[in-house]
Amino acid sequence: MDHRKGRGDVMATGSISLAQAMWRGFRGKCPNCGEGHMFGRFLKVADACDHCGEELFHQRADDFPAYLVMVVVGHLVVPAILAVETVYAPPVWLQLAVWLPVTLFASLALLQPTKGAIVGLQWQIGMHGFEASKLRREAGQLAPVLAKANARVA
Repeated sequence: MDHRKGRGDVMATGSISLAQAMWRGFRGKCPNCGEGHMFGRFLKVADACDHCGEELFHQRADDFPAYLVMVVVGHLVVPAILAVETVYAPPVWLQLAVWLPVTLFASLALLQPTKGAIVGLQWQIGMHGFEASKLRREAGQLAPVLAKANARVA
């Protein structure tokens, strides 16, 4: 149940599934509330959610999102290149002119959502510094920032 009180909103913690946390992260939203922004810049995860105050600085996505993006884009682009080459046999310059930008844009488009999903995964299962957050969620307690905001409102 949500009790809306201005900036110090209380979010129902409930049970957030792994898929839901990863989907929220994929959309660039806080895995806890689904409303705040996860990223301060393109790939820089915010220290905390600007909506619910959930700490996000614990994340350790490192290079894993980039590896996943390379695997996905590679498995899409390479068969397409081979199919076009087999059927049409275009000149190399045309292949490069088409497939290099496609690869670049696909990689850049998937990088932030993939990193967000990985952070959502880490948050939901309590990896790295997210253990305290997971224990707090399981106990039905609010994020420290929300608890302080509610104390001021009351």
